[in-house]
Amino acid sequence: MALSKKPKCSPAAGELPFEYDFDHPAEEVLTAYAGVPLLVRAARSLGLAGSVQRHLRVKQRQRGWDEATYVESFLVLNALGGECLEDFERLREDAGLAEMLGHGLPSPEAARKFLYAFHDEERIAQAQAELPVGQVSYIPSESEPLRALAQVHQELVQEIGRRCGEQKIATVDLDATLIESFKREAKPTYEGGKGYQPLLAGAPAGPGGDGFGVGR
Repeated sequence: MALSKKPKCSPAAGELPFEYDFDHPAEEVLTAYAGVPLLVRAARSLGLAGSVQRHLRVKQRQRGWDEATYVESFLVLNALGGECLEDFERLREDAGLAEMLGHGLPSPEAARKFLYAFHDEERIAQAQAELPVGQVSYIPSESEPLRALAQVHQELVQEIGRRCGEQKIATVDLDATLIESFKREAKPTYEGGKGYQPLLAGAPAGPGGDGFGVGR
């Protein structure tokens, strides 16, 4: 009579090979965004903060973060896949991120007020008034803060070009991307929903590079 084989124990049925130490939590500050300093160091080495300080003036009060810190914060938000201002709240909960940056991140409301400083209702009304009959889409002229930000962007690209002086030719890729939005100001898109369609331009970072944004 054959003996029955003992069932093999599945690894998925056992206890985990470690224990949580709730009585002695780690003293170190931890973060899930260890790669962010590479982006921030690159931006700072290109003189981004100094350019913002020279050209962009939107804050009415001296307290709080300055314009350069706001711009850097939005770079971080975009690099980490942020899709809305509320995502700042999630990043603010990561103490290690603030320690690596040397500053905290703005609250969603503070970030919203910063963006509103670039809004010019008069230019939008003018663009609407000049809209030809039968058309619904329009592009208002840039506000003064947007022009200042464009100057910052130009200096950033010029500095990159200065460091890559041996590269005389650059291929610029233009791409209009649909961004869904439920705001009242959002317009119908060709896909049937409502949103915005910003035009982005990108140039290769070099042979085999993935590219970097050079437009908006």
